[in-house]
Amino acid sequence: VQLQASGGGSVQAGGSLRLTCAASGRSFETYVLGWFRQAPGQEREFVGRITWSDGRTGGRRTYYADSVKGRFTISRDDAKNTVYLQMNSLKPEDTAVYYCAADQFYTGDYPDSYKFWGLGTLVTVSS
Repeated sequence: VQLQASGGGSVQAGGSLRLTCAASGRSFETYVLGWFRQAPGQEREFVGRITWSDGRTGGRRTYYADSVKGRFTISRDDAKNTVYLQMNSLKPEDTAVYYCAADQFYTGDYPDSYKFWGLGTLVTVSS
């Protein structure tokens, strides 16, 4: 799986951005997709993830870091091999390079838990 994130930019505090992660490869719908971010001088941190379709219930579940819960929303369109990160009510502390990642198996919300990574896209939030 190859991933490419886009949609970053500069925005004022309180504004919104939507990041897009386009994937190539087969069986995209079976992958867990995660978003991470890395601020200057900081370690890469988990933002959120979306599971594959639950065969039993048909739904996909999302999980978020406490710092973004209620402000960020992850969704995916398996027909387009794309995952989205909608970011609302942005804060200066959200400034970071954002990465999308994928793996066929969920083993944790850590960078080392994901096998496939895309190049990041920079989000800058000014106060």
